[in-house]
Amino acid sequence: MVADSNSQIAWHRAQIRKHREALKNLETARFTVGEMAGSKTIARTQKTAARLKQQIKESEQVIAAHERQVRRPLTTDFQTLANAPWRNWNAHGPSNN
Repeated sequence: MVADSNSQIAWHRAQIRKHREALKNLETARFTVGEMAGSKTIARTQKTAARLKQQIKESEQVIAAHERQVRRPLTTDFQTLANAPWRNWNAHGPSNN
């Protein structure tokens, strides 16, 4: 993975890794240890999992929006480059206008 020059994007990538690991541990513990029927921990676990999934989704959206703004076309085929939407690409990164 390439290092991010934008610290906000780097933070979101780190959050995604952290939240995915926490979600994995939560799901693993649920199947390894098990839960008692009617237990309050079931609702709490489901609520925590939903919160983690929502935070992952939000961070992924921020990263996707950033990549749409700063990403250059990856192909070098002349026809593809001729049809690329260059108005969306700025060599100096996204502007804060």
